[in-house]
Amino acid sequence: MYGPPENAIVLFDGTDLAQWTGRDGGAHTWRLENGTMISAGEKPIADDIISKETFTDFFLHLEFMTPDMPEATGQGKGNSGVFLQGRYEIQVLDSYGIAVPGTGDCAAVWDQFAPLVNACKPPLEWQAYDIAFRAPRFDGSGGMQSNARISMVHNGQVALNNVEVMSVSPAKLDDNITEPGPLLLQYHGDAVSFRNVWIVPLPLEGSTDFEPG
Repeated sequence: MYGPPENAIVLFDGTDLAQWTGRDGGAHTWRLENGTMISAGEKPIADDIISKETFTDFFLHLEFMTPDMPEATGQGKGNSGVFLQGRYEIQVLDSYGIAVPGTGDCAAVWDQFAPLVNACKPPLEWQAYDIAFRAPRFDGSGGMQSNARISMVHNGQVALNNVEVMSVSPAKLDDNITEPGPLLLQYHGDAVSFRNVWIVPLPLEGSTDFEPG
C-alpha cells in the first residue's frame, strides 16, 4: 500500500463513502467497515457503486481483497470488476494458483485480453491494481481515430501492456464513449473489499516543445 500523490483525486481513503453513489445515481448498499468499502446487500436491491466524479485519461490506483470461498469455482469465486469510465471492465476474481489465466480471470480485460501473468495473491490478502487508461480518440466530425488503451500493473507485475480495447463491457454503465465517465466497482454477489482508491487525471497529450541544448 502506498499513498496518493498531491495531484490525486482521492475517491476513498477509508473514512467515508461520500464520493460514491449507486449505479442509478441514488443511494448505494455498500458498507464501510474497518477502513474498507465492501460490496454488500442482496440482489436485486444491491448493485454496483460509481464515483460522483468523471474522468477521461487517468492513472488509477486501488487495492482489493477477495473473500475466501473454497467451495466456489470459476466466476463464482470472489467476483467483482473495476469499470474504467464505467465502460471497460478489468476483472476482479480469486484466480490464485491458475497456471495460465484466461480472459475471464483476475486482471483480464473481460472477455478480450487475458493478463500476461497471474500475479494473484491468495484470498484474504490485499492486492493492488495500478492502471493507466487512455480514452478513445475522435476526429472533429466524431469519427473514431483510436480505441481505448489500457496498461496495468497487478501486484508489481505487468499484466496488461498497452492493450487496445475494441468494445465496452456487456455490463457497462452506458455507451457514451465520447464522454468522460466515472469509476464503477461491480457488485457481483460476493463480498469483495476495496481500499486506497485514487485517480490522477492525465493530460490528453504532452507538449511538443523542448529547450534545445
